[in-house]
Amino acid sequence: MLRSLQGKLAAALIAGFVVLAFAAAAASLHALRREAERMSDSALQETAQRLLPLVITDIVGRDADDDEERGSDRIAAVRPHDELLTYVVRDDKGKLLLQSHDANLAVFPPGLKPGFTATPSHRIYTEPGLQGTLSLMIAEPLAARRRAQIEAVWAIVKVFALFLPLGLAGIWLIVRTGLRPIRRFCDGIAARGQSDLSPLARQPLATEMAPIADAVNGLMARLDRALAAERGFNAHSAHELRTPIAAALAQTQRLMADADDLSSAELRERVQPIERALRTLARRGESLMQLSKAENGRVLADAPQDLRAVLELVVEDFRRAAHTAHAARAIQLDLPEQPVESWIDPDAFAIIARNLLDNALKHGTPLEPVQIALSASGQFSVTNHAPVLRDDELARLVKPFERGTTPADGSGLGLAIVEAIVRGAGAVLTLRSPAPGWPDGLQVSIEGLPLAP
Repeated sequence: MLRSLQGKLAAALIAGFVVLAFAAAAASLHALRREAERMSDSALQETAQRLLPLVITDIVGRDADDDEERGSDRIAAVRPHDELLTYVVRDDKGKLLLQSHDANLAVFPPGLKPGFTATPSHRIYTEPGLQGTLSLMIAEPLAARRRAQIEAVWAIVKVFALFLPLGLAGIWLIVRTGLRPIRRFCDGIAARGQSDLSPLARQPLATEMAPIADAVNGLMARLDRALAAERGFNAHSAHELRTPIAAALAQTQRLMADADDLSSAELRERVQPIERALRTLARRGESLMQLSKAENGRVLADAPQDLRAVLELVVEDFRRAAHTAHAARAIQLDLPEQPVESWIDPDAFAIIARNLLDNALKHGTPLEPVQIALSASGQFSVTNHAPVLRDDELARLVKPFERGTTPADGSGLGLAIVEAIVRGAGAVLTLRSPAPGWPDGLQVSIEGLPLAP
């Protein structure tokens, strides 16, 4: 079984070429045979029509008495030769009046009608003259016609045998030359370095190859993002986890050294920093895991889900915790009446909502409400009151570990996680400050979430 595209294409073209060549040869031979028969019949008829006036002149000019004595005349040959065409002349009663010197009377049966007649061995043409009182019959051997046709067939076969190998070789060369860009394309990919994931050039490629180059470029772009996410995750993990781990370890070592001399109140006071460090470590570990999942692009689900239920659950969790963290704050939720079915993973959307709501509550103006809105078209926004930010500050906030000028605790990963998930879902994240219709504030909106039809 052929596995090579070049071999398959060449085999298909060669097979088609051979079939068409044989079909064309058969059609040509059939047309040649018909044309040869037509031309032979035409020559036979024309010879008879040219010969008939001469025969009539010869017969009419004879002396009647001499004709009765001779009975019939045989035309003498100028020099000895084999006649291809033989003829006889008979009157309307069948009496033989004239014949060529090689004429065989058995070839000319009596009672032939005007026109063409075929016998097993000859093709005969009958031409009447003198108002039907005599007839000229001229015959051509069928064997002579067959020999001529065979010679013509052999001429075609010789040409066919000469050009068929040339045609096959030409097809193979054309296929090999036509597939050369594919081989160069594959060689170019194979020759790249292990870490070279730059896009392939599309300019020298044929039109049919451009979609393949686009697909390969897309694959390499996804691989590049995945590798960058892995490298970033490793760097972020080492950077973010080192400080809380070191602080918790130092506090623990100090606590162990002084444990025997501490009272219960002092012990609790020493344990609280360790608890805070471990909580910080847990939050940052969770944020790093969310960032890793978002940057790896695993943000779409196998089936669409209603985003309203996910958003209601997230908001309810924050409201239950409001008595300890944000008791005086209000969360205003605006949802459409009809379901908002989307292909985005419910956990990924919950991470988006939780991070945006947590940022709005932490960094927004105290005692001011946070507005959360989800439209039927899939647009999602979180708006809070806050000092107006410059455009360069807004662009910097979506980068990992970048934070605005705020005293609130945080790792600077919230908006980076949201931006990575939104990008993986094919949507667009937009930050506006001041918020639309407000004198201050910040609005984070997401447009283009993948909705189910």
